[in-house]
Amino acid sequence: MTEDVPNRSERRKARTRATLIDAATAFIAAGRTNVPILEITQAADVGMGSFYNHFETKEQLYQAAIEHGLDAYGDLLDALTADLPDPAHVFAQSFRLTGRLHRRRPELSKILLNNGLALAAPDKGIASRALRDIEAAVRAERFSVRDPELALVIVAGAQLCLGQLLHDHPERDEAEATDQVTEDLLRMFGLSVSEAHRICRLPLPDLTAADSRQDSAG
Repeated sequence: MTEDVPNRSERRKARTRATLIDAATAFIAAGRTNVPILEITQAADVGMGSFYNHFETKEQLYQAAIEHGLDAYGDLLDALTADLPDPAHVFAQSFRLTGRLHRRRPELSKILLNNGLALAAPDKGIASRALRDIEAAVRAERFSVRDPELALVIVAGAQLCLGQLLHDHPERDEAEATDQVTEDLLRMFGLSVSEAHRICRLPLPDLTAADSRQDSAG
């Protein structure tokens, strides 16, 4: 029986850390990054001591919350594109799903928008995945891109501006807008008009169902 005590303790610590990250995520999504630590711990319903058991500063917590949310979403995109043989299709599907994210998961969308420039670095989160997909399409001779990192700059800018547009104009159809932007990116990267159009009309996986399965697994 005593052997289970450390396990229970670790599970309790993990739950506390997750609760703090959830609270920080909500504040980040609301653009309230200047709140005191006390307000975060109150939202998480944990003590100040529990906060410092996990994080040294508020900024450290916010960074963990951002990385957690975007890495989880990136893992979901990887799962939904794992069986696609065409790297151009992989890139397009990930971009199309992310564009729809701005309406389906507004909290995560706002994290992305509020921290966009910092998260566009090619070695972080979903940006690193996008760079990987661009490079794979170049190697397969599907994209004609001289500098994949510069292509990533274009992709990141397009996604961030698209997200802001969809938040600012709720009357816009997010699927139509996202697919049009994706089609333009594919053409910019070397695909023909007809091929870009075809790829952007392919059916997408059920993001809501996949999201639910990921949450259940977590």
